[in-house]
Amino acid sequence: MTHFTATVPKELVHRAAVAEVLLTRWFRLDDTRFSASAQWPRGHSFFTSPDGLHHDPVLIAETIRQVGTLLAHAEFGVPMDSYFLLETLHFDTDLRGLEVRRTPADLELAVTATNLRHSGGQLSSVCYEAEFLRDGVRVATAQTRASFLRPAVYHRIRGGRLLAQPSSPLLPAPVEPALVGRRVDSDVVLAPTGVPQRWLLRADIRHPILFDHPNDHLPGMVLIEAARQAARILAPEAETITSLDSCFTRFVEYDAPCWIEAQEVATANPAVRQLTVRGEQFDQTVFTATVSAPARVPVTA
Repeated sequence: MTHFTATVPKELVHRAAVAEVLLTRWFRLDDTRFSASAQWPRGHSFFTSPDGLHHDPVLIAETIRQVGTLLAHAEFGVPMDSYFLLETLHFDTDLRGLEVRRTPADLELAVTATNLRHSGGQLSSVCYEAEFLRDGVRVATAQTRASFLRPAVYHRIRGGRLLAQPSSPLLPAPVEPALVGRRVDSDVVLAPTGVPQRWLLRADIRHPILFDHPNDHLPGMVLIEAARQAARILAPEAETITSLDSCFTRFVEYDAPCWIEAQEVATANPAVRQLTVRGEQFDQTVFTATVSAPARVPVTA
């Protein structure tokens, strides 16, 4: 593997902080295939597994999200002022490939772009499929679908919500951080409701990772974190998830409660626990996710 000492430009992955850029380089192989490199730190301030032995699998989600914006801008000509809308995101991994070792995890990504659609001469939507290789061994796969809107179109859709922000910095008290594998209140995105398996989404725009830059609606990564935390409450012995399949169907607004519900799904494999998570706002489903986790976390020798 070739080692790199710099990240890609932060603007291409829609990050304000250079420290949160995971990608280090990319190049085009042909019209739809690309190679990219990423580096995960041994310890991240937010994306961390409670067991301390593995890299957080949700880093896969953030990495493929960054790949999606990078290629859209740098390779497919999507203007920087376009709006990126995450529609679906899936990842799957074997935890044995995500062990924290004595150096950061250097990853090679084999990326394929499919289902490219154009509107007005500009890319309007695309699907990305990626294989994550570590030392030449596949450790994860990921797929995502995103759309890109011109400013005029996005402004028309969002209307008066374009500059929306939470009206009050006051947040509901979180669930106990330990219940969701966190150490501090600020990393918890769920608040109790008194109803089993139902929580209030708790979004603190001061969070430096989940809200890296201003946005007029809640980012998809906040919803993915909510799904992960809900799954942890229902399956407390499963400290780390191994797969996630999510779909984002509506904007999640700041000015109304968003309810998170979760339930366990029976599986034929006793070593795997599977849970479904649903977000609801204005009595409508805004996102869904299916999360899988091992009934027992593998022990690294």
